[in-house]
Amino acid sequence: MEEALNTTIDPACLQEPPLAIDVIKGMDSFEFCLYCMLTFMSCVSLVLYLEQCVFIYNHMPYPKKTTIIWVNGAAPVIATMSCFGMWIPRAVMITDMTSNCYFAVVVYKVLVLMIEELGGTNMFLERFSGKTVRINTGPCCCYCACLPRVPMTRRLLFWLKVGALQYAILKTALSVVSVVLWTNGNFDLSDLEITGTAIWINPFIGVLTIISLWPVAIVFMNSNSFLLSLNIVPKYAMYQLVLVLSQLQTSIINILALDGTIACAPPFSSIARGSLLSQQMMIMEMFIITLVCRFLYRRTYDKLPPEAHDNHLNAQVSLQAALVEHDV
Repeated sequence: MEEALNTTIDPACLQEPPLAIDVIKGMDSFEFCLYCMLTFMSCVSLVLYLEQCVFIYNHMPYPKKTTIIWVNGAAPVIATMSCFGMWIPRAVMITDMTSNCYFAVVVYKVLVLMIEELGGTNMFLERFSGKTVRINTGPCCCYCACLPRVPMTRRLLFWLKVGALQYAILKTALSVVSVVLWTNGNFDLSDLEITGTAIWINPFIGVLTIISLWPVAIVFMNSNSFLLSLNIVPKYAMYQLVLVLSQLQTSIINILALDGTIACAPPFSSIARGSLLSQQMMIMEMFIITLVCRFLYRRTYDKLPPEAHDNHLNAQVSLQAALVEHDV
């Protein structure tokens, strides 16, 4: 019975991902057109990003321009690496590591961007001086309504930055370790045994991800009302969308491939085919996000007035309203 079962499995479904030349030789006309179209999308994303970098560099002040360039590069970098992974299936481990490491830095840069949009660290602390901020935000404590509001201090802001920065550092270090172990045959996503390295490294990276997203969410929830004129809500939404698509969507597809839900299609095994589908979807999604981010970031804004100026304007408006009411 076992021998009969083994004979029904295509040997290609148990092999490593094919070489790039084997992928090209096995293409039909539809697949070739699909690959060319996706490659064109990734190239356009990269060209638009480079042109956007020139615009930002010439029209934005330092250090805000470097932060915006980093944040803008998330979608084009992921699209470019996905294109490499689509054409060269055996390089997926390297391309995914590059994309994930870059996005880990972007998580920290998003927090820095919101602080810089408010005028920098000193202006940020001055704006929240004597005020308390919410910390019951996602993804850690969105349901903990009992958490008290805490005063925004320089120490708290420092720990918020550390919470986001640790992901950029540790994610990069663990990704390098994973690639080194993978080249030696010790890191395999399909190995779910307790003795496997993937079963230990990946959950730990997941915990680091959740910890890093919390400080960014805290800063956004407490500063978005000041940054509405700078389109901070759609910008933050694009960052969250890249996060969901590059992390959650990829993880779901990998799980389905490991479970065998995504069928083997020689010369691609189930895992390789799941990775291929993920790369192709990522290119199309990141291309759209690149276009949206180009619209959001390709503009200049006036500096936000200090809080004292805002209070003065509000007081003048209230006084004028009171005088009008008194005259009536």
